[in-house]
Amino acid sequence: MSKENIITIDNKQFTFEPGETILEVAQKNNIFIPTLCHLKGATPTGACRVCVVEVKGARDIVPSCSTPASPGMLVRSESPAVIKARKNIIQLMLASGHHNCAIRDFEPDDWTSFHLKVLKDDNYNELCPVWGDCRLQDLAYRYQVTTKALPLSAPNYPMETVNPFIIRDFSRCILCGRCVQACREIQVNNAIDFGYRGAKAKIVAGTDVLLKDSDCVFCGECVQVCPVGALVPKETFQNKRRFEKTEKVRTTCSYCGVGCQIDLTVQNNKIVQINGAEAEPNHGSLCVKGRYGYDFVASKDRLTTPLIRKDGNLEEATWDEALNLVATKFADIKAKHGADTMGVLTSARVTNEDNYIAQKFTRAVLQTNNIDHCARL
Repeated sequence: MSKENIITIDNKQFTFEPGETILEVAQKNNIFIPTLCHLKGATPTGACRVCVVEVKGARDIVPSCSTPASPGMLVRSESPAVIKARKNIIQLMLASGHHNCAIRDFEPDDWTSFHLKVLKDDNYNELCPVWGDCRLQDLAYRYQVTTKALPLSAPNYPMETVNPFIIRDFSRCILCGRCVQACREIQVNNAIDFGYRGAKAKIVAGTDVLLKDSDCVFCGECVQVCPVGALVPKETFQNKRRFEKTEKVRTTCSYCGVGCQIDLTVQNNKIVQINGAEAEPNHGSLCVKGRYGYDFVASKDRLTTPLIRKDGNLEEATWDEALNLVATKFADIKAKHGADTMGVLTSARVTNEDNYIAQKFTRAVLQTNNIDHCARL
């Protein structure tokens, strides 16, 4: 790398690779620059302008996510002009729509009236469902933003709740475009895009139809990248308890052989949400099965104890009793009718290792090749 590829950010010098942006250099060196629209792996747009920085010699502040680093560049990431611009941007976003996260600076009566209206529109009896997990809220607290002097903008479009997995709340959408980029550039599904213009702009599915009637495959990539409460998993919206402790658990998705890494959000010993982990091989992405097909884990219909049929009735048994009975039946059938009269059906919901053991058991112990699996969700 050329010695000339040196950039100075906040009086510290860093080397950079040709083509890297100011934001990428800053992130690589643990310098905080806020972002809302930036999506790793997608084309930088500079749409939200929250990541603006001051560059010596530039006519105005510039978006760091889309500005290439250049040799000798002098950057200030937290100058007074930068802070003022970020606060103005955050103020405008908070003043548009139903951001009822106790950030807005209302008079008490006005706050109560606004909050009750939001609850009615949401058909939800709490604050925003992503309260405490919202990037816009985090930035508002960080930069101590209030919106007392700004008029409120009423939402143009009602909430969409008829989709099987996703709540679309247009009143909280900040039009950052991350969901569009995730759909079009990361997953390449091309199901959503920007629609209309000006104050009527929105994210549309197809020709502005319901998401369930579009080309959406419900992979949930858009939900995972949404920085606010505009896209929320339906299960989380309905069942997650806000102030009860949750636990993050890293595991491997068992629906197919790819081995996608997933992060489970567990609450009261129940999975309430799944996100793709930033790891090999999926790098945060998931299919609809991996992200939403987890209800069976806590299903009341799942068997927790082996059952043996006695006199026509299923009765609980120990594992030793059940395994001995199965082994005896297999041996009898094999002796009387031959190994090929038996078959094994495994599941797409178990790990590759379990399926491997199943096929070894089928071929080596039962001595038949009759093995298959069911791949239904």
